[in-house]
Amino acid sequence: MFTRFTPEARRTTVRAGLLALDHGRATLDEDMFLLALAESWPVADFAVTPEAVGTEIGNREAATGRAGDRELLASIGVDLDEVRRRLPTRREDPLAWRLTRSRLRPLNVTLSGPAGDLLLTARARKVVEVALHTSGTGSKVTGEGLLKGLLADGSNASVAILRGLGVDIRGLAAGIGFLRESA
Repeated sequence: MFTRFTPEARRTTVRAGLLALDHGRATLDEDMFLLALAESWPVADFAVTPEAVGTEIGNREAATGRAGDRELLASIGVDLDEVRRRLPTRREDPLAWRLTRSRLRPLNVTLSGPAGDLLLTARARKVVEVALHTSGTGSKVTGEGLLKGLLADGSNASVAILRGLGVDIRGLAAGIGFLRESA
């Protein structure tokens, strides 16, 4: 699947996976795509910063009773920074990662690389599929395509986070050419 991604979109997807792993998750959710996009492709007109998105994600995790991985590991004496220092140096190399669809279960899409394997949740898979679809045949998926994938489902966590940050979702969608014209 990564053959249809620009280097920027591939880096963003890998970063989303690494963020999910750093948050102690076994799956890749769409909120990590939003955080990775905020880091790599800031939407300046809408004042979405990685810090603001990270804070919103942390607040949502706290509200659901999910502790961050750093806190959980520290409680048993594991230093997360030391673990990261010992990981392979290619951990963040986008070329060392693969995005594949299962042949036996076509709805299962997995991001695999040196830091581990992450199954994409249904909403994260939708982000990728919408990005692939909106890029068109023969075109590459871009960061903007991933953002379109996030905006495609108005009920996902990323849209709720953006709304919580005061972003005009309709204005954002119009700004990237993702609104259909009225009849």
